[in-house]
Amino acid sequence: MILTAPLAALGRSTLGLLASIGRVAIYAAQLLRHMLTPPWYPRELLVQILQIGWLSLPVVGLTALFTGGALALQIYAGGSRFNAETVVPSIVAIGIARELGPVLGGLMVAGRVAAAIAAEIGTMKVTEQIDALVTLSTNPMKYLTVPRVLAATLTLPILVAVGDSIGIFGGYLVGTTRLGFNPANYLHNTADFLETWDVVSGLIKGAVFGFIVALMGCFHGMNSGRGARGVGKATTNAVVSASILILAANYLLTGLFFTS
Repeated sequence: MILTAPLAALGRSTLGLLASIGRVAIYAAQLLRHMLTPPWYPRELLVQILQIGWLSLPVVGLTALFTGGALALQIYAGGSRFNAETVVPSIVAIGIARELGPVLGGLMVAGRVAAAIAAEIGTMKVTEQIDALVTLSTNPMKYLTVPRVLAATLTLPILVAVGDSIGIFGGYLVGTTRLGFNPANYLHNTADFLETWDVVSGLIKGAVFGFIVALMGCFHGMNSGRGARGVGKATTNAVVSASILILAANYLLTGLFFTS
C-alpha cells in the first residue's frame, strides 16, 4: 500500500488532466459549431472588440516598447563579444515580429482579458443571470462566448501588429540614442532583413493566442463554482491555463512555420 499510494495519486492526477482536456475540447467544438450557425449578435461583438482590443492597447504597447529597448541592449552586449554589433537592428526586428511580439502580447492580453471574462461570466453564473438568459430562450454560448472569442481572435493580430511596430521603434530609440547607430542605417538594416513571412507568422500566432485567451476565460467562467471563492478560482485558472496554452501553442507553431 505504501508503494502503490504515489502511483495511485499520479494516476488520479493524470486522469483528471485528461478529463479536463476532454471538457475543453468538447467546449471548443461546441463553440465552433455555434459560430457557424445563427443567430449572431453583432452589437455584442462590437462591444467586445472595444473591451478586448482597444482597451488592451496601452498595456501591449508599453510592454512592446520596453521589450524592444531591452532586447537591443542585450543583443548589443552579446554581439560585442564577437564583434557583431551590427546585427542589432535585424535581430531586434526578427525577434519582435516572430516571437516576442505575439507571445508577450498574448500573455499581457491573457492577464487582462482572460481574468476579466472569467470573472464576469462567473459572476453572472453565481447571480443566476445565465439561467435568466436560458429562460428568455437565449443561448448563453451564442450570446456570451461567441462574441468574446471572435473579438479576441480578430483583435489580437491587430494588437500584435501595433506591438511589433512599437517594439521595433523601442529598439530603434535605444540603438540610435544609446548605442551609437546611424538612424538611416538602422532603418535600412531593419527593412533589408525583415521578411514578409516573419510578420505574417506573428499575426497568425496572434489570432491563435486570441482564440485561446477568450476560450479559457469563457470556459472557466461557465464552469466556475458558486460564491466568491469559486469565481476567484475560475479567474486564476483562466489566466494560468491561457498562459500555458499560449506558450505551448507558440512552440508548436514555431516548429510548424520555421522548421524545414
